[in-house]
Amino acid sequence: MTQSGLTNSPLTFRLKLGLVINGIIILAEFIGGYVINSLGLMSDAGHNLIDQGSLLLALYAHILATQPATEHRTFGYHRAGTIAAFLNSLLLIFTGGIIGVLALDRMFSPVDIPGFWVMVIAGISLIANLAVALLLRRGAENDLNIRGAFLHMVMDAWMSLGVIIAGLGIALTGLTILDPLMSILIVVIIVKGSWPLFRESLDILLESTPPHLKTSDIVATIEIIPGVKKVHDLHIWAVEPRIVMLTCHVLVDTEAVQDKDQLLQPIQSTLSSKFGIHHLTVQLETECQEQGDLHCNLSYLTNGSTATDPSPSHLHHH
Repeated sequence: MTQSGLTNSPLTFRLKLGLVINGIIILAEFIGGYVINSLGLMSDAGHNLIDQGSLLLALYAHILATQPATEHRTFGYHRAGTIAAFLNSLLLIFTGGIIGVLALDRMFSPVDIPGFWVMVIAGISLIANLAVALLLRRGAENDLNIRGAFLHMVMDAWMSLGVIIAGLGIALTGLTILDPLMSILIVVIIVKGSWPLFRESLDILLESTPPHLKTSDIVATIEIIPGVKKVHDLHIWAVEPRIVMLTCHVLVDTEAVQDKDQLLQPIQSTLSSKFGIHHLTVQLETECQEQGDLHCNLSYLTNGSTATDPSPSHLHHH
């Protein structure tokens, strides 16, 4: 899709519409919360303000990720969405901590709150949050970046629902402590919902093996291909959740295979069909000094060795 086409794509439009709706929520909740002295509403407004930034970040990353690879960025900007998701989840956890501190303070310094107006304003926020979440739901299925923005809006809907319940309790009982108590419960929901996104995005940034893949299964699959003797120096990582990369060295059994290059196609087709790994680099070898090293130790590259004078254990004979 071209840059202009992406700018006018349905998902881009939904992100922009979500920004408008969320902006209205922020003004309504902050002004209403300030007027009626509700920490729950003002906390929700503050969280929505962060959501506004997350939606802007998601929109920017969504557009940026389509930029082509360049001489300086050979992977393009596909990681932009993952970085956005990481920042979104980190902001959610950080926001939860701030709300928790404010709620604890309010528990020891209660104030009068009109429960009815808390319910009205939070009810409007709930409807708006659900509307934005529904706008982003389809894009969140396969895009970690959009999933981060979607999660923000779902968490906001939970917060609004909690504030409504607290407002109802205050209106019926007069117990204003319900406002900070509900805020603490919301914090638990925020952190619990944000943690998986934080962990997944961090794993991608650390170039960990994607959770749906098992290294030992991939190695075993390669090694049962006739002519393959051993797999080593294996690296599996994801540029973003939909783009998995693999590099490895394969020791060829020269007695079973006369031309080692004929193994390349079956290895590629097997990994593609069984594991969905379509971008891989395989180095075929007939001799190797490090057959026992499945995972290459890269520390030799940072201990003073240079590209022109590598460690003897990483000199390969083909």
